[in-house]
Amino acid sequence: MASSTVSSNRAWQRMLSGRRLDLLDPSPLDVEITDIAHGLARVARWNGQTFGEHAFSVAQHSLIVEDVFRRSNPKANSNDLMLALLHDAPEYVIGDMISPFKAVVGGGYKVVEKRLEAAIHLRFGLPAHPTAALKGLIKKADMISAYFEATVLAGFSEVEARKFFGQPKGFERDTILIEPLPTFQAQAKFIERFEAIEAERQSSNRARA
Repeated sequence: MASSTVSSNRAWQRMLSGRRLDLLDPSPLDVEITDIAHGLARVARWNGQTFGEHAFSVAQHSLIVEDVFRRSNPKANSNDLMLALLHDAPEYVIGDMISPFKAVVGGGYKVVEKRLEAAIHLRFGLPAHPTAALKGLIKKADMISAYFEATVLAGFSEVEARKFFGQPKGFERDTILIEPLPTFQAQAKFIERFEAIEAERQSSNRARA
């Protein structure tokens, strides 16, 4: 008997908010910060190969990157801070891949990631993509976080971590929130920081009006 003409293939993800996010053609209207925080708090960095009772989540990594970025760039505005916090936001639906594997997968993954990035940024009134200069500054903060994650949590030696991520300057282990948080705490802290930056953005917008 012939199968139904309706394809069983789909490229959308049903979110707990009730939204259906099309991964190939995402709409900003289907992006919710609660879904982002929920997803990122449950995506493990380093494929879960980290020490500790809890996985080290992308949500916690994002908090560290934004904190390092803010402290390294005291003149950064609230839009810059939000872009730093959301730098890995697409991973709430496509997961986290270690960089070497991303290189092997190639263009298809990057296309999906870029489309999701644009939809997320536009949802919150941000540029679709950060400028090259800002992206470079966020990447520096990302590498500092990666160095400490690698050496404290993922079993890398300091020599090995310096080779891949560089030597962090101005930051020590005890100056960042590196101990893995329980999922609900990482999720709550991510939302809390998002709301704090958003309040700054709204205040800045009113001051310019």
